[in-house]
Amino acid sequence: MRRRAFLTLLGCAAAATPLAAHAQQPALPVIGFLGSGARSDWMHLLTAFHRGLSEAGFDEGRNVHIEHRWAEGQYDRLPAFAAELARRPVAVIAAASLPAALAAKAATAQVPVVFASGGDPVADGLVASLNRPGANVTGVTNFFGELGAKRLEFLREIVPARPLVAVLVNTRNPNAKARLTDVENSARAMGQPIRIFDAGTAGEIDAAFAGLVRERPAPCS
Repeated sequence: MRRRAFLTLLGCAAAATPLAAHAQQPALPVIGFLGSGARSDWMHLLTAFHRGLSEAGFDEGRNVHIEHRWAEGQYDRLPAFAAELARRPVAVIAAASLPAALAAKAATAQVPVVFASGGDPVADGLVASLNRPGANVTGVTNFFGELGAKRLEFLREIVPARPLVAVLVNTRNPNAKARLTDVENSARAMGQPIRIFDAGTAGEIDAAFAGLVRERPAPCS
């Protein structure tokens, strides 16, 4: 009887050992990826993101897990997504645009936020300064918002007759105002007539292009 009880206890212990060992495995660190657009439109950037992680020694599923949140162009969804990632909690939030970065910054003061932006992160309120970002936010920017005036200058060189120029912009983007001001000031200085078309959704984009055809401005991309 004692031998049978001992064998039963040994068998139970052996069966429980793999479960206990599995339970003791450390959880993979989690990266939160917050995107303002649609995943299908960002695949080339996601590929570069994964390549960068791999070069740093991190491969999804092996030693890191990535939680994705995509706003599909609906910026009002970003605050809830950012708060959800902060509660997860994640080790870091990668914010793939200015709207995403602002939402992540507002959601947490503890989780590190790394952003990629095209504007001025100081003027946009993301960081205190370029050399000392401060707080929990840092990232990279290419300042392409300042290129609006340069594009207008190039267009004038290509088409010097000064036809009406269309400017397509999503005014829901936080840095749209600064970009528009830059373009409008440059257009005023050049004496170049422009027409602003606001498009932040698929339907508005269709309507904007219909307006472009009606007014027949010079092509501007």
